[in-house]
Formats: sequence, C-alpha cells, structure tokens
Amino acid sequence: MGFNMDKRMDPKVCPWFSGPSFFEVLDSIEVPPRDPNGPFRMPIIDKFKDMGTVVMGKVESGSIREGDSLVIMPNKEPVKVVAIYCDEDKVKRAGPGENLRVRITGIEDEDILSGFVLSSAVKPVPAVTEFVAQLQILELLDNAIFTAGYKAILHIHAVVEECEIIELISQIDMKTRKPMKKKILFVKNGAAVICRIQWHQHEADVSVLSRKG
Repeated sequence: MGFNMDKRMDPKVCPWFSGPSFFEVLDSIEVPPRDPNGPFRMPIIDKFKDMGTVVMGKVESGSIREGDSLVIMPNKEPVKVVAIYCDEDKVKRAGPGENLRVRITGIEDEDILSGFVLSSAVKPVPAVTEFVAQLQILELLDNAIFTAGYKAILHIHAVVEECEIIELISQIDMKTRKPMKKKILFVKNGAAVICRIQWHQHEADVSVLSRKG
C-alpha cells in the first residue's frame, strides 16, 4: 500500500516526520453538510434518451420526489420528474449525496449540456456570467503571476469553461484565515486569494452552486 498510508511511519525509518498517516488526515477532514430540506440542486454530468429524457448527477442539496416539478438551469426549461433511479433500484425519493438517474419530461436530451443543473423551480440555482470565489494558488506556470487578466480553464462541478480573473479583491492571511486589508495587485504560489472570475464567453450564463445553495 505504501508508507504512512494507513499506519504512521516508524520514527526509526523517518525521524524528521511525526505527523498523521494519510488515512488519519482523510478521517479528520470535516465534510460540508448538505441540507435535505434546502432548494434542490443536482449538477448534470450526462444525459441520454430512454423512454424519454434521462439525466444523471449527484444531489448536492435538497430532496427529489417522483412527480416533482423542477427546472433545468441555466436555460430555465420547466420539467417534471417521472422516475428516479439510485444504482439499479427505482426509488420514490432521494436526498443529498446520492448519485441518481432521473427520467424527466418537458425537454429533449439534445437541449441539455453537461454542467446544467436540475434545480428547484421555486428557488432555482442562479445563472451568472461572473462570481466571487476564494482560491488557493498551488502551482503557477514558470515565471507567471496571478493577477487581474490571468486566463485559465475552470472546472466547476461538470462545467469546463475558459475564464478570466477580472479583479483581485483581497489576499487571505494564512495564519488567521481572514482577508488582509492591504490592496494587492498580484499573488504567487501558496497564496490564498478572494477574486472575481468571469467566463471567457461572458455572454453565456452558467449555473453556479454556492456554499449557501
């Protein structure tokens, strides 16, 4: 399996490291709560035709029931839930964290793209052209700095889009985990920063799931 995976390293083998094993680190990570009573959110990773339109994804918030009236975002197409499948089982309802296949009516499969969101009709997920995010800069290209105008490829749930950093709002103090008051023009590897991100094709809306849903 490898050293320091499930069991800590013997100090005789590695005297300079006394930290936890890999599995201990994973076990200590706090999993963000998912609200079963929140507005429904299921990013769509795939779709196909099978006695109607079927979409696949993982429920990030809320619950879904057979017969629900929902909406596909960002194109705002109203749909109705005909059937729900979890693994190979047909179920009447499902909640956060479950991977589902959902058969819907009201839309054709060719009108759905990966990254669209099956969403509550009462409180649909916002469709935006830009948003504010907190990023941890792990590794930049050689001699590159992270500043306004920096272009990248953004992977966000099932969406893959070209994007641009249009504003650096503040840098995060790594000790206090709070925003610093000093105005910044750029950051380097290892920094945490709050910034404003815009889709490269900014005339096209993309649905973004926030921490608050």
